[in-house]
Order: sequence, then C-alpha cells, then structure tokens
Amino acid sequence: MKTPTLPLRLLLVLPLLTGVCVHGYKPVVIVHGIFDGLKQFKTMSLYIHKVHPGTEVSVIDLYSNLASLKPMWRQVKDFRKAISSIMQKAPDGIHLLCFSQGGLICRALLSTTPDHNVHNFISLSSPQAGQYGDTDYLKWVFPDFMKKTVFKMCYRRLGQKLSICGYWNDPHHRSQYLQSNIFLPKLNGDSPHTDLRVWRQNFLRVKKLVLIGGPDDGVITPWQSSHFGFYDSNEHVVEMRNQEFYRNDTFGLKTLDARGDVSTCIQSGVKHVQWHSNYTVFMSCIEKWLT
Repeated sequence: MKTPTLPLRLLLVLPLLTGVCVHGYKPVVIVHGIFDGLKQFKTMSLYIHKVHPGTEVSVIDLYSNLASLKPMWRQVKDFRKAISSIMQKAPDGIHLLCFSQGGLICRALLSTTPDHNVHNFISLSSPQAGQYGDTDYLKWVFPDFMKKTVFKMCYRRLGQKLSICGYWNDPHHRSQYLQSNIFLPKLNGDSPHTDLRVWRQNFLRVKKLVLIGGPDDGVITPWQSSHFGFYDSNEHVVEMRNQEFYRNDTFGLKTLDARGDVSTCIQSGVKHVQWHSNYTVFMSCIEKWLT
C-alpha cells in the first residue's frame, strides 16, 4: 500500500488542528434557564449522545443559578460571544436547544447576529410571549409581591436589571409594559426601533423553529406562551396566529410559519423542571430536529 501523499496527510490532520467539527451530526448548543446551570443538562446530553453518537454537545457555562437574574441584554451579549466561537468551528451549522429563559436569550441572539448559521432553534418550555403568573419562581424573586403588583417593580429602571422583568408581560398594564420594558417589546417588535428590519432578516436565517410546552408545566404562565400564545386584558389566552406581532410579522414569525418551518409539540404531565430530563419529551419533540 502506498504511503499517503503530503496533501492527503494534511487533509487527514487538518480538522484535528483547527478543531472543526467533522461528525455526521451538527453540533448542539444548549442554553440553560433561570436558576439552572450545567448539571441540569447532564441527562439531556446523555440522551443526545446515546441516540446520535459523536454529536458535539456544548452546554454554555454562563450566568448559572443566581447569576441568571442578571439583565437580559447583558446575558444575550455574552451568550452570543460564546456561541459565535462554536459556530465558527461548525461550517455546516449548529442546532440551538434553549430552555425556559434561555429560549428568549437564544431568540434575541439569533435576531442580533447577522451571520449566524443556526439550523434548528428548539425552544423548550420558554415564555416566548412573556410571563404573567403567581409561581414559586416569582416568590423566590419577589417574596413580597403577587402577579398583580409585580409591574410596580418590573416596569422601573431598577426592575429592568432583573432578567425576569425583561419578559414580565402584565396584560393589565400594556402601556407601561411597552414604555418601560426594554427587552421583550423590542425583541417582538411591539416597540418600533431602527434595527427591527435587520433583526427580522437575521432571525429568518433559521431553518426550523421548534416550540415545545405543555399544560402541566406549572411555571410558564400561561403555558401557551411557550407557543407564542398569551393573555388578553381579560386573561383569556390568544393563540399565536392571532397575536399582533404575528399578524404584523414584526420579527418574522408569520413568514417562518408560512414557510412551513414552525413546529409545535405539546406534552401533558411534564413539570417545568422535568422537560430537560424526560426521555419521552426528548424522543417525541427533540430528537428528530438534531440530525
């Protein structure tokens, strides 16, 4: 057998020197939720490696646990920097799997990254249309407030320094939400801004948007927020296609849906802290989007 020529040798070792991914599966990048960190996604990583051997899985080690309460735009900036370095080593693209608050961070970094190469964006029980509910998480952050009064804290400059206030969407104080919330109204295009058109173009670079949630979540309120549904002023849930940001296609959701590139998955009997460790959820809602 002939000794490989020099060019062939270089081809064999080049991926090792550059760190470029050469697996059959695209790398998967995971962004955790509020009060979470690396350890909560050990099981999910094991599921991915079991079903798709050789997949490069990266759980971004930023803003874990209490640090997840830092301002949303600050987190978006740092997660974007970390994920950009992974994308540069994956010329065939990556998949994003983002849980809870992490789903909003991922959507924001997709909208603000003009050259991203994310194929499938999997939003796992994330309050994409906002949060409004009395939950244990709310009591941990605001022990002296109920949902009806949280706006008094969140819709102030000081309140906007807490991540949860960036997507606190009080349907009874819509004008204050639009005027004082510096994160979600801007991301959804409910508050017009000069970057809206570019952000929309950036977001539409994704190939698939996968929305996962369920009625027994217990934290995301209403649970339909995980599918871009939300309360009207009477606290009746308005589904995604009747939302103003969808009808006006402010950030590209309607266009993505018209392309046939929005997929939804509803799973009953799953609590919020169980989504990333439930094998049925993984196989039914996630696995097929990680190829």
